[in-house]
Amino acid sequence: MLIDFEQLDETEIKNFYGGTQSTYARMFADESNRIMRGRLAPGASIGPHTHETGSEIIFILSGTGKAFCGGATEALTPGMCHYCPKGHTHSLTADGAEALVFFAVVPQQ
Repeated sequence: MLIDFEQLDETEIKNFYGGTQSTYARMFADESNRIMRGRLAPGASIGPHTHETGSEIIFILSGTGKAFCGGATEALTPGMCHYCPKGHTHSLTADGAEALVFFAVVPQQ
């Protein structure tokens, strides 16, 4: 199955999980997975949230940011992958001068 993110509508999610500003996402979802290409403007964030029914994998495409997970701060740059296991809490912040663009997969487990 091919997913062409350019053909999907971009959705604005304001203050996603209590974060700052807006998250912009092109998303595909079915009963097994949520797959998205997301974008955070400089200074924007996705607030802390717990993955109770599945994990999350976030691959950084461009920009810089930070993930907060398990009491640790992880610096994120293009080519890096952040993993939040099922049952854990994390958040994501764009901390550079350009947008943080990422690809995320949330499988239901």
